[in-house]
Amino acid sequence: MTENSSQPTAPTSELPTQYAPADVEGALYERWVERGYFEADAKSDKPPFTVVIPPPNVTGSLHLGHAFEHTLIDALTRRKRMQGYETLWQPGMDHAGIATQNVVERELAKEGKSRHDLGREAFIERVWQWKGESGGQISGQMRRLGDGVAWSRERFTMDEGLSQAVQTIFKRLYEDELIYRAERIINWCPRCLTAISDIEVEYQDDDGELVSMTYGDGEDTIVVATTRAETMLGDTAVAVHPDDERYRHLIGRQIKLPLTDRSIPVVADAHVDPEFGTGAVKVTPAHDPNDFEIGQRHDLPSLAVMNERAVITVPGPFEGLDRLEARSAIVAALRAEGRIVAEKRPYTHSVGHCSRCKTTIEPRLSLQWWVKVAPLAKAAGDAVRDGRVKIHPQEMEKRYFDWVDNLHDWCISRQLWWGHRIPVWYGPAGEVVCVGPDEEPPTGEGWHQETDVLDTWFSSGLWPFSTLGWPEQTESLAKFYPNSVLVTGYDILFFWVARMMMFGLYAMDGTPPFHTIALHGMVRDQFGKKMSKSFGNAVNPLDWMDKYGSDALRFTLARGANPGVDVPIGEDWVQGSRNFANKIWNATRFALMNGATVEGPLPSPEEMSSTDRWILSRLNRTVAEVDAFYEDYQFAKLSESLFHFAWDEVFDWYVELSKTTFFAGGEQARVSGRVLGEVLDVMLRLLHPVVPFVTDTLWTTLTGGESLVIADWPADSSFRDEAAEREIALVQQVVTEVRRFRSDQGLQPGQKVPARLSLDGTALAPHEAAIRQLLRLQPEGEGFHATASLPVAGATVALDLSGTIDVAAERKRLTKDLGAAEKEVAQANAKLGNEAFLAKAPDQVVAKIRTRLSTAEAEIARITGQLAALPQS
Repeated sequence: MTENSSQPTAPTSELPTQYAPADVEGALYERWVERGYFEADAKSDKPPFTVVIPPPNVTGSLHLGHAFEHTLIDALTRRKRMQGYETLWQPGMDHAGIATQNVVERELAKEGKSRHDLGREAFIERVWQWKGESGGQISGQMRRLGDGVAWSRERFTMDEGLSQAVQTIFKRLYEDELIYRAERIINWCPRCLTAISDIEVEYQDDDGELVSMTYGDGEDTIVVATTRAETMLGDTAVAVHPDDERYRHLIGRQIKLPLTDRSIPVVADAHVDPEFGTGAVKVTPAHDPNDFEIGQRHDLPSLAVMNERAVITVPGPFEGLDRLEARSAIVAALRAEGRIVAEKRPYTHSVGHCSRCKTTIEPRLSLQWWVKVAPLAKAAGDAVRDGRVKIHPQEMEKRYFDWVDNLHDWCISRQLWWGHRIPVWYGPAGEVVCVGPDEEPPTGEGWHQETDVLDTWFSSGLWPFSTLGWPEQTESLAKFYPNSVLVTGYDILFFWVARMMMFGLYAMDGTPPFHTIALHGMVRDQFGKKMSKSFGNAVNPLDWMDKYGSDALRFTLARGANPGVDVPIGEDWVQGSRNFANKIWNATRFALMNGATVEGPLPSPEEMSSTDRWILSRLNRTVAEVDAFYEDYQFAKLSESLFHFAWDEVFDWYVELSKTTFFAGGEQARVSGRVLGEVLDVMLRLLHPVVPFVTDTLWTTLTGGESLVIADWPADSSFRDEAAEREIALVQQVVTEVRRFRSDQGLQPGQKVPARLSLDGTALAPHEAAIRQLLRLQPEGEGFHATASLPVAGATVALDLSGTIDVAAERKRLTKDLGAAEKEVAQANAKLGNEAFLAKAPDQVVAKIRTRLSTAEAEIARITGQLAALPQS
């Protein structure tokens, strides 16, 4: 077993009769923080264990996804702390550029102002003011959940140290020619007026229109189709496949572009699928990423036809129209010219929307700053391929490689005011100067700084090392980098994780930012549906914590956490976890009232009963099992193992089997009290990382120790007693079989029945008193008449059911059930004996019939035994 962190004493106080989480959790958490349990010492000689929090947006609040992820990370770090590691769970928040700017702009709008009314500096000052007053409410919610983070180390991606890290790595990448400025197609939000990253684009199926129209005239006519007719104003070619015989005569020819005074070429490009549609596509290089690539290959001009608000800028009848207004007007004009050959409405297709404001994204050619990702992405792929970084579960590796092996250059500039301003200055003669954190920017007439800021993912990609003081070579960086594990959702594997890998390997001389990437799924409702306010199924985790306690929510989330798999959750399940916390509380209260103690050495096996030896053997198997599951990030399995050990084996079996011993008193009661104290001590330690509040309260009461947070993690003592395990398994078999028989006879659980137990010569003999107690079996007494006899586990239990059941009615019911089971067996055997059926039926159908046959045969055996045990009338 384990030693307590502090010298154990007798229980310090009596426990209240009921567990009230609201009376415990808040004060207990503050005590943990005040005592500095969660802080990490870079000077410690303990081995390090480091995890960073995926930094939540400063605008955000705790949702179930956060609660889920934080529960898993907290469980890992609490266990490692108990195992003797210098544990750092690094907290902090992301400045969330576009989201935060939108929030503050909405606040300004209520005052009838815009950011332009304030100017850049005053607006940024207003954002900092908002951050101080309203931002970061998630910190308080993390405390409610029990997050064991090092609060003194809390960081913000816009604080001075992290800003220095951003400027440093930008300068290095720029000088290594891995950052450049160029015109490319980007995702553009006409509402937020900025480029946005791929992860900020949400795709959904929208009803639009697919319009097929003719370009050119006479023999030069060619049909193209589009869902964005307004972009035709910017077409600079039509592309066909070079091997498509239908259009070979047109390749290289100029054809008329309708509604304009321009002619455009027909080009041959292998990107075109000749089997799709007409095999000809319009090419708009300034408004489509694929068209841009075609344009580059064929040296086509790129004509922008919309401004930043998606308003048409081409002189003529459509100028000044919004893109949707222009779409309808252009289709009408083409129809008037007889150029529409087909229209499909509605045409459902996937359309990108801004995740912040839900506006439809407009692909747009724009001059932006980019990261050349090829060498960085290769390094990120190699680190996983050569085993320096493990992805868990391993099957997620393929998705990771599919992403990093095919990365396009990354657009890092955003047309915002809130964020890290790009550290580049432009001079009056076209000079471009990148300025590092310790350098003075150029001054003088005509010099000005780039107005764009960096993508939020740029700074969060530095999170594993910038939070530790990089670029300074700090003690914390030396101690806690690389991180031990990253726990995050598979949904941002491609975005945040890949960027951390690229930047960590680049900045830290080839050392990856973490040893293991442990990926989890998404939280869904109990029916497996995505949680969303629009679906009406979103849940505020604070509501469930208020109602059932934080431990209940945590245990429910951990119990559903299979690696890389989505997690369904419903309120009934949280209520069940609350019941589990109550069970732990009530059972521990009973144990304390009946002599459970950790005082003194553990008795020798020779002094213990077989029941004592059984529970200690099962305890050690559970320790080993939980350890193995933790190392494999199997949170659901370790939670399930702990649940069944605590509820089933400790509370429902060991405590119940030991009641007669405790009630009898004496030396054996003292021995069992010490064993029960040991079991509870270790069990509470095992449970603590997942359900910290109730376990710490109970453990300090049981042991007198300071806190479970700093207690030792249990070690498997290697004690096993297979003979005792077999013996108690026989007891469990007898009790289970007789309980089932009692239930089948309609007896109430508390109804006492006279019984004769023939246990002599079996391993069950020492347990007669406990068996009678568990089964409510009275001594046989005078006039005992055995009306039912149950042979089980080598013993016989004879029951006197005189006057307790209607034998004739029971025999009639059982005979009817027996007939139904026999009919099921006959039908299953008939199908399984039919060769023609077996040859045609799917394997799963045959397997289902075999299962039905096996179940029915077992039912026949059970009913036959019950009929035989009934009194003879």
